[in-house]
Amino acid sequence: MEKGDISHHISQDFNEELQEVHTRVLTMGGLVEKQISDAISALVTCDGHLGEEVATADYKVNSMEVGVDEECSRILARRQPAAGDLRMVMMIIKTITDLERIGDEAEKIARIAVQLSEVERPKNQLTEIRHIGDHVRRMLRGALDAFARMDVDAALDVAKQDAQADREYESVMRQLMTFMMEDPRSIRWIIDIMWCARALERIGDHSTNICEYVIYMVHGKDVRHTTLAEMEKATKAAKRH
Repeated sequence: MEKGDISHHISQDFNEELQEVHTRVLTMGGLVEKQISDAISALVTCDGHLGEEVATADYKVNSMEVGVDEECSRILARRQPAAGDLRMVMMIIKTITDLERIGDEAEKIARIAVQLSEVERPKNQLTEIRHIGDHVRRMLRGALDAFARMDVDAALDVAKQDAQADREYESVMRQLMTFMMEDPRSIRWIIDIMWCARALERIGDHSTNICEYVIYMVHGKDVRHTTLAEMEKATKAAKRH
């Protein structure tokens, strides 16, 4: 299994700084994952109180992003890292940006959940939303696990799951549009649910981004804006060198 290593520095202090910031990213990721789970639960169960809790807790994610970003800036200025160490710092900066954006999507879902908590609607129309929500939450967990272990194979596995998230999103949208045409009275709340589905699809995209950063860290290959086949080809080529 292809993995990287962040514990190889001559300076023990530098090593500890990188390990600390690495741990803080994982803590931030854990909070973001909980935000997603609670936001989906608030939406599906019509729990406006839970939705409000999620929405108002978004400042915690933002604060973590600022804190890690500031620490990375200090490391860059003080240590002037090069090669793999520089890639590590840059990967962390990019990762926390995606985590913050995932938090924003969770907040969006939570605020819609609050708005819809007083609206009468058939709950069975939200089954597919829960499915795609569970799928992208697993993607995020897998991306964070790949990040924690610098595991390229695990990162590729998560990236492959994004196609399924896209298919589930398209299925949800078709179902909602059909229901909307059958019952025009439902248009207002279904449009809100569509925004939630879109937010979940974006969470899958951001999770895939984190996986791409892991590949970049381990192999020094920028695989953004490439197809999955090209991504796999690039990682196999890197392993041979």
